[in-house]
Formats: sequence, C-alpha cells, structure tokens
Amino acid sequence: MGMNISTKQAYGKALLSLGSQNIKIIVLDADLAKATCTLEFGETFPDRFFNMGIAEQDLFATAAGLSTCGLIPFATTFAMFSAGRAYDQIRNSIAYPNLNVKIVGVHGGISTGPDGASHQCIEDFSLMRTIPNMVVVSPTDPLETAKAVYAIAKYEGPVYLRLTRDPMPNITREDKDFIIGKADRLFDGKDLTIFATGVMVHKALKVRELLNLEGISARIVNVHTIKPIDTEEILLAASETNKIVTLEDHNIIGGLGSAVSEVVTDNYPVPILRIGVNDVFGQSGTSDDLFEYYGLGTDCITESIKEFLIKKAVLNKKN
Repeated sequence: MGMNISTKQAYGKALLSLGSQNIKIIVLDADLAKATCTLEFGETFPDRFFNMGIAEQDLFATAAGLSTCGLIPFATTFAMFSAGRAYDQIRNSIAYPNLNVKIVGVHGGISTGPDGASHQCIEDFSLMRTIPNMVVVSPTDPLETAKAVYAIAKYEGPVYLRLTRDPMPNITREDKDFIIGKADRLFDGKDLTIFATGVMVHKALKVRELLNLEGISARIVNVHTIKPIDTEEILLAASETNKIVTLEDHNIIGGLGSAVSEVVTDNYPVPILRIGVNDVFGQSGTSDDLFEYYGLGTDCITESIKEFLIKKAVLNKKN
C-alpha cells in the first residue's frame, strides 16, 4: 500500500487478505461490488459472496441471520444506503440482539463529490453512534483502514466502518497498533488540540503547519473511533491545552464534534470549536471544490481557528 489509494480500495485489499485467512469471513453487497471494492473478494471466494441486489434492508437482515450461524458478515454498500436506508434493520435486527455484523459504509461525507447530496452521507456518525452496542470507526488512510478491518473482524459485535472515495497518502505508522476506542496522537502542542477523523486528519496536519508559522502550537489527534470515544485523550487535551477544535467531513450536529463536546461538558469544560458541514446538504462538485465551498479547505480552517483563539483571548481578558 505504498501508493495513494482510497480507503475503500484499501478495504477491498484487506478484505481479500482476511478472507484467505479466515473462512468465516463473508461479504454481502448491494449490486455495487465494483464501487465498494468487494468485487475481487467475490471473484476469489464466490461461495462466500452474496450480491443482494438493490435491496439494502434485505442485505442487512440477511447479514444478521448469517451471523447467528457463526459467520462474520461484512455487509457493504454506500454509507447513505446503509446508515440511512437500512437504519431500521441495523437497529432492530443487528444492534438490538448485539450480532456480529460489520456494516461498511462506502462514500461517506461530501468528499464523495460529483454524486451530489443524495449520495453524500453527512449524517452517518450521528445515526450509528446513537445506537446502543454499535462501534463506529472512521480510518484516515489506506494503512489504517487495513488495520481497522482486521481489528473489527476480531471484535465480537456490531461495527459501522465508514470509508471514503478519494485516494489518500499513508500517515499511519506501520508499527502503530489499531486499538478500537483509542485515539492516535500524531503531534503534541500546547496552545490547542485539534481532534480530526477520516479525511480531515490530513487537513489537520496541513493546518498545524500553517498555525506554526503564526507561532501557534497545535496538538493533532486522529480519532479513528467515534464510538467508543477516547475519553482519556480528550480530557488530557482539555486539561493540558485548554482549547479544542474538532474537524470532520460530517454534519457538525451529532458527529465527532458532538461526541467530544459531550465528554468535555460532562467532565472538564473548555472552549470548543466544531468545524464540519454546518447542517446543510451537500451538492455536486469535485471534493476539493466542495471542501472550499463548505469552509473545510485548509486555509479556511486555519482562519476559523485563529478567529476562535482571538475571541477566547479577548473573553479571557474581560474576565
């Protein structure tokens, strides 16, 4: 995985490798095997691949049943059609009985680009993390995705894995273990902490460099698990840097920003800036253009953070 590929492509490669090691791994898809990158698994293990057609509710209900036979289903489709269209089946048929089904949502966020608002799922973190028993994972690069696939296969219980479309360079270290529920601190800093997930981790690293030019020291934390959230890392950031920023390719309501805010509010209140999609639908365009339009470009994020720090400094002086 040296070259840049998307997290969905990394998922397909990891799934193929995992399938050769564990005969209990099966894949269900909603007639999207090429787009979701499960095609090669299906061609290699045709007896363990089930194309359920464009019938997502049936897909997840079937995955639930197969899991009761000791199999480990990776039920895969676009994020919009898993978290959205099949929410009832995921909630009642998978999570409620706490079954061992891996729900894989491909094409999450506005980074899905030209497919437009109908396919840009910016609500999936919110929908999935409010379901009891559900684990929510959002890897940032191909290597972390591969590690996540192996980790969730070993985990007993329902998991939602969110993947994206654009190629990404690896920033994850080869020697770094993927531990469900444990965030990965990439850089330390003293002036604020930026918690980011998925594609936004890459932007956080660029923002850190721009802030450094302004004499601002930012701690960067990759939150690859939205649920269970890493409470310990969040509270360390709150106590040591006093200010927190969250970055996500998701509605600012109900996602990473909300999860971090809940921890901080309940335990150690500090100022928080949530940066994401501001409760509006996406639209068709390139992912880069959309990030700029919705205030998620690197320069825009940097300016938002600087304004946040100035505002907090002024308030502190008044107090």
